[in-house]
Amino acid sequence: MTAQYHADRRKIDPTRGPRLADGTPNENDRVEIGPTQLAFTEWEAAGLTPPNLARMREYRWDRLVKALHARDCGGLLMFDPLNIRYATDTTNMQIWNTHNPFRACLLCADGHMVMWEYKNSPFLVTFNPLVKELRSGATFFYNSTGDRGEAAARAFAAQVDEVMRDHAGTNRRLAVDKIMVHGLRALEAIGFEVTEGEELTERTRAIKGPDDMLAMRCAAHACESAVAAMEAFTRENVPKGGISEDDIWSVLHAENIRRGGEWIETRLLASGPRTNPWFQECGPRIVQNNEIVAFDTDLIGAYGFCIDISRTWWVGDERPTNAMIAAHAHALDHIRDHQARLKPGVSIRELTFGGHQLEDRYWKQKYSCKMHGVGLCDEWPYVTYPDGWMEGAFDAVLEPGMTICVEALVSPEGGDFSIKLEDQVLITETGCENLTRYPFDRALMGQP
Repeated sequence: MTAQYHADRRKIDPTRGPRLADGTPNENDRVEIGPTQLAFTEWEAAGLTPPNLARMREYRWDRLVKALHARDCGGLLMFDPLNIRYATDTTNMQIWNTHNPFRACLLCADGHMVMWEYKNSPFLVTFNPLVKELRSGATFFYNSTGDRGEAAARAFAAQVDEVMRDHAGTNRRLAVDKIMVHGLRALEAIGFEVTEGEELTERTRAIKGPDDMLAMRCAAHACESAVAAMEAFTRENVPKGGISEDDIWSVLHAENIRRGGEWIETRLLASGPRTNPWFQECGPRIVQNNEIVAFDTDLIGAYGFCIDISRTWWVGDERPTNAMIAAHAHALDHIRDHQARLKPGVSIRELTFGGHQLEDRYWKQKYSCKMHGVGLCDEWPYVTYPDGWMEGAFDAVLEPGMTICVEALVSPEGGDFSIKLEDQVLITETGCENLTRYPFDRALMGQP
């Protein structure tokens, strides 16, 4: 079967030449997860340029190496699959890997990068020449190693020690992001000074390069195309009856996958009175005609980029209530005022304590934050409301290249609806650019 497959292999699009628009070989045999022909076609029609993946990978590798030098660390050891994705642009069963850590990546201060991969799938990494060495044996979670997890962790730590002695010399400072207890103890037992790796990776990932932004723009277009399909399905089928929240949400999943997206982090779609309080995840409830439908995409799309936007729709042939229209206007004021404040040099403290104020009736059920960073998932920094401020937690300012999601949840206490809105923006040299193009609901804006 394998031989026949390769014999019959055809190009995805013969008109594009030997490589696709993102630099991947055009062989209909792509190893890394990537966009489909549908996505490429839609992006071309929209005038979007895909990233140069080789250049994007080198930019990220360079930023991580510089971050190691800035912190005087000999290496960065990563278990978080999203940090590994950032460092190597490789994936392997990402969701399973989040709760069964079987992969690891070590980047040394001299740039040498080692990947511990599942031993039966080393080919998932070899497309990236920045990965200089492939190993196996990073598994020591309980259901895989049972009561021998401690021994497995010691064996892994010995491998890390070997690489670090060759590529970091006497520097025993090792930044580590997410490691299980046996692994941490094994590293410390052989003399490593383990430092917090999440600070390094989050701060590094916060600044997007030019190709990161090309990829995010493409991912945003694909996400909004999927949302449009979900909206069309909702408006066509809800008035007929029998359509559940799960039916609606499944369209977003399907359309994301059709374009080469990856997964959705939550199930945050609700209808009617289930929108209040917010954070009830979607289920079998049948959506009624003339009701609110609200959602938060939390979508990991093309190139692994998170597109995190929210909209609220009025679905039906009647007019939404005045209370809903007023709440939607208040939510729009909230995100527009906060977006207008975004520019380089503005501190997280200023954003926390300044800006549009929610009315008292919406305060108790407000969202958990005003804004948050976004990249391969929700990322640093996190901008709370004043009552959530922690002194010293976010002593930072905005910089060009950051991407931020601006949130609004307008949810009347004791009410029967909520309005959820969210846009994704880029911090530019002079201000910010809204990357979100999806329209707001006309009915909820009081328009015919």
